[in-house]
Amino acid sequence: MKPSILRRAVLAGAIATSSMIGITVATPAHAQFGGIVYDPTNYAQNVLTAARSLQQINNQIQQIQNQATSLLNEARNLTSLPFSQLQQLQNQFQRTQQLLSEAQRIAYDVQSIDQAFSQRYRGTNLSGSDKSLVADARSRWEASVGAFEDALKVQAGVVGNLDGSRASLDRLVTASQSADGALQAAQAGNQLIALQSQQLADLTALVAAQGRAQSLDMAQRAAAQAQAREQLRRFLTPRTGYQPGNARMFRD
Repeated sequence: MKPSILRRAVLAGAIATSSMIGITVATPAHAQFGGIVYDPTNYAQNVLTAARSLQQINNQIQQIQNQATSLLNEARNLTSLPFSQLQQLQNQFQRTQQLLSEAQRIAYDVQSIDQAFSQRYRGTNLSGSDKSLVADARSRWEASVGAFEDALKVQAGVVGNLDGSRASLDRLVTASQSADGALQAAQAGNQLIALQSQQLADLTALVAAQGRAQSLDMAQRAAAQAQAREQLRRFLTPRTGYQPGNARMFRD
């Protein structure tokens, strides 16, 4: 064989070998195990897809847990307070109101007060007899004494409500601090406001009763001064002296 022909044959064989090696590198590796073809690229893609699916499932589970927690919180927030102090507060208020309604002689009524003052105080008949003046003075005195008695009764009623108010306060504060949700806390707060309103009502009633007693006492003193001046004027007014007359000692 000629050298030129030999060189061409070796060169052709090298080119063919190089082409086969390039094809082998570019083509993904495959393996056969008992007739099963193993593809690494496809396996990696499957693993990545399974991981993403698992992450999605975990996210859904977390969302469901968050929703369940939110529903539980809403349920607690909607839970009502298991007790109410409103009826007890209303009973205390009614007791105080009843004491005010039992006011003696001159009640807490504008028309009644105007009528009483027109008859016993402003409209005192200073031209009447001494007997009528004494009767009017006694009536005014009795009204003043009755007003002081009414004030004492209201004071006793307000003091009597303190124990109930203290018990209600303790119970409501405890319920507010241990409330399960927003609704229970709000209801406890509302009842605390109602308790404060009831105490303010007792204080208003007490001030009104004391003010009534003081006002009637001052009015009684003013009327007594006017009556005293009239009685002094009558005492100092000269009268007709003694006039002798016939007296009969025995009957015929």
